[in-house]
Amino acid sequence: MTDAKVLPFGDDARRRGSGGGTGARRSRGRERKPGAPAPAQKAESGPQAPLAAVPEDGPGIPAQADGSEPAAAADGPRDEAPAGSGPDASDTSDASGSGPGTSLPAALGAVADRLLGGPWEQKVAAGLSFLRRRVTGDYDVDEFGFDPDLTDQVLLSLLRPMYEGYFRVEVKGIENIPAEGGALVVSNHSGTLPIDALMTQVAVHDHHPAGRHLRLLAADLVFVLPVVNELARKAGHTLACAEDAQLLLERGEVVGVMPEGFKGIGKPFSERYKLQRFGRGGFVATALKTRVPIVPCSVVGAEEIYPMIGNSRTLARILGIPYFPLTPTFPWLGPLGLLPLPTKWTIQFGEPIATDTYPPEAADDPMLVFNLTDQVRETIQHTLYELLVERRSVFF
Repeated sequence: MTDAKVLPFGDDARRRGSGGGTGARRSRGRERKPGAPAPAQKAESGPQAPLAAVPEDGPGIPAQADGSEPAAAADGPRDEAPAGSGPDASDTSDASGSGPGTSLPAALGAVADRLLGGPWEQKVAAGLSFLRRRVTGDYDVDEFGFDPDLTDQVLLSLLRPMYEGYFRVEVKGIENIPAEGGALVVSNHSGTLPIDALMTQVAVHDHHPAGRHLRLLAADLVFVLPVVNELARKAGHTLACAEDAQLLLERGEVVGVMPEGFKGIGKPFSERYKLQRFGRGGFVATALKTRVPIVPCSVVGAEEIYPMIGNSRTLARILGIPYFPLTPTFPWLGPLGLLPLPTKWTIQFGEPIATDTYPPEAADDPMLVFNLTDQVRETIQHTLYELLVERRSVFF
């Protein structure tokens, strides 16, 4: 017999001539795409297709009996690409779910997380649990009507977008509110509508490490308005009277009071950030009786949400309200004029003023009450001036 070698793959190998060994190696390096049909082989004559001969430049791989492509050698390097790394490999999403191959459910879940402010599964579970408690009556309401479950799950959640995204409130000195026990937070009041009181309530609950609730003392007008009355009671507000304030402080609650009252929120824009009279100091007498600290609070940004340029006393008298504001947008733009301007807010809680160093009968000393009231007022006014100097812009 001659020394001619039997080449694999029939006529295809014969056309390559003496380069059969190299051709065999290249055949091993070409990998068939997953799912693609095997290349058609020319049928050999005879009862059985011959085995591939060993090429001159190295040991060969015998062809399969069924004519399929030979398998890679077990003892040699494989030229195959790693699984999933080829151009035809489908993209997979990364751990964050933001890769190019992110599935539609994962993308929708990420959007839901952003809208709900957390993992949507937990938010949905918390919502279902809340509904179950409301249906079964498994929640508590105190004698003032305060519903902490409804406040946390619904009322504060409705205020939070305005607090975080619209007014972009910055909070300072929250550590000055004690972690436990009673405290009296005294704040300035402004803005034509009492939105500053609601934003302060959100600030205390969301930023205090103990998540404490601020029980606000409100004017009697709040509790004669339909719907507003019920919502105020559910949110923990109560009538601004010494008896209710003393009872809450003795129970260890954080109570908020704004001594300026309607004189503060109804003052003209030309007198912005100028504190009005703090009354006769009833809040100081209550703090002395209950021996709780007084925490001054200064709010900057609320004065500009509704610039009050006028007051229609005739309409106010007809409607039975303290004042009827005239602003650059209200009532000229109708309901659209009720939209507040998106000012940038800062709420700062100052150093607490201790009252437990005074004897219990100190609450009956008018000079002491007057001096402490003036001290609280001056502290808030001085802090307002400092914050205004630090502020770069009303809106940014």
